[in-house]
Amino acid sequence: MIALGIFLLLLLLLVVFGLLFRIQILTSIFSGSSRREIGTSNRVNAILMMAFLVLGGAWFAYSFVDNYGKMNPPIASVHGHAMERMFWVTMAILGIVFTLTQILLFFYAYKYQHQEGRRAFFYSHNNKIEIVWTIIPAIVMAGLVFAGWKEWSKITGPAPKDSVVLEVMGKQFNWLVRYPGRDQKLGVVNYRLIDATNEFGFDLNDKSGLDDFVAGEVHVPKGHPVLLKIRSRDVLHAVYMPHFRVQMYAVPGMPTKFWFTPTVTTDEMRAKLGNPKFNYELACNQICGRGHFAMKLNIVVDEPADYVAWFAAQKSFSEQNPDVLANLKQKSGNLVETEVVPAATAAVGAQPNPAL
Repeated sequence: MIALGIFLLLLLLLVVFGLLFRIQILTSIFSGSSRREIGTSNRVNAILMMAFLVLGGAWFAYSFVDNYGKMNPPIASVHGHAMERMFWVTMAILGIVFTLTQILLFFYAYKYQHQEGRRAFFYSHNNKIEIVWTIIPAIVMAGLVFAGWKEWSKITGPAPKDSVVLEVMGKQFNWLVRYPGRDQKLGVVNYRLIDATNEFGFDLNDKSGLDDFVAGEVHVPKGHPVLLKIRSRDVLHAVYMPHFRVQMYAVPGMPTKFWFTPTVTTDEMRAKLGNPKFNYELACNQICGRGHFAMKLNIVVDEPADYVAWFAAQKSFSEQNPDVLANLKQKSGNLVETEVVPAATAAVGAQPNPAL
């Protein structure tokens, strides 16, 4: 905070000096003073621009180095390394171009400042320069786009058949999580059935949904592919899991998906960071209303055996809410399956995923 205050103070001083010099110029013009004063003001402004370039560049370098760790949390997924590499390649290319253009911009403002008797050179056109600065950026951008498309196709394409599947639904202002039970199939949901108890809108007429269960946090097994099925119940949200390099919009009316493979358990990351209170986090990074700040959810990466044990301990939604099932029985005479299969029973003696 102190460093930020110093930076803002310096910036304010530069703005004040700039305004003072502009006032001086206007005063000189209206008072009929000699052009020598305008030349002095131009020289001072040119020097200030070079000072801004040097001080601003130094401040940026310091800020970047000081905050590098905050910008780059440890990677805890397989695809995260490729995403990180692609990100820094892109930043390096853009950074080099940005630095070069800014140096030239400020340097030319200094070099070609106003001088008595010097006229500006009119340079209308050059085909070679036009071709160079069109073709080179086009090739570079095409390479970056292709690399991004390649990675995007992997993480949004078909997930491995043995993936752990779960659904994440965003709503103002929290996340809901649903897992399939023994059959590893998520049941049908119906928004017309949503109420204070049935927040997902479970349609228990579908037998696939009888063993589905909800969880207060996300549990995933280390070293195993995980498929996130994502949707929103109201407005635009975004599933953001920084340590796994996962980000995907939760769009109302348009289900999305993302699959990844976690590589570091929560306990291992706590030991690595030396922070026993560390937790992976799922957050919404799209401003979705006044309670946006509250849209966070813990993610627990378990060892496979621990994940199986956790899965086995869960109770299905229909088991925890028999009144919802009873009401559906009364309203519908075509209930596909009336026997409730608890998730805990389903997990005992049978792993939640064949590959675990």
